[in-house]
Amino acid sequence: ARRDAEPAQEHRNFWRELPVLVVVAFGVAILIKTFLVQPFYIPSESMLPTLRVGDRILVEKVSYRFSEPERGDLVVFERALGGRAPTDGDRSWVDRLGDSVRELFGFPTGGDQDLVKRVVGIEGDRVEGRDGAVYVNGERVAEAYLSEGRATGPFPLTTVGSGEIFVMGDNRPKSDDSRSFGPVPTDEIVGRVFVLIWPPGNV
Repeated sequence: ARRDAEPAQEHRNFWRELPVLVVVAFGVAILIKTFLVQPFYIPSESMLPTLRVGDRILVEKVSYRFSEPERGDLVVFERALGGRAPTDGDRSWVDRLGDSVRELFGFPTGGDQDLVKRVVGIEGDRVEGRDGAVYVNGERVAEAYLSEGRATGPFPLTTVGSGEIFVMGDNRPKSDDSRSFGPVPTDEIVGRVFVLIWPPGNV
């Protein structure tokens, strides 16, 4: 009878420990998302043909702590959805918990959205659109990542300021980027896209 009681006791212990295990696992996931890597979902066509609607990407958050973004990098950065983003004091703990869960899967939260774009210009660069192409510091940029025959519409010369980057989507006609909202402060960068996890592939 004693041997029969041991599996039952272990079963009860498992169910008592399960909530603790779930909380620990969730905490570890939050730490990884905050400091190391985070998945994101691509909701629009702004990065075609490089990234398609429904793609899942992984963004690493380590490299830009020790180096600056480079031209050609794919980066994720935060932009306000409009108006004042709500502060933690405005929202319940349930809302904040829901935000944490959504962030784990790369969905927008609160008053912010996460955008993925390509770095075209870095600090000090002069970026301009003319003759169907992008020019950086007076030199035409070879952009093999664009769809064949895709031209870039003209946009005025912009000098990228200190601590900023100039970003553009690969699908130029359908991308809201630095041509409309200006250079992006580097402190708004979430991280660098380094792998396409679904469907599997490289970026």
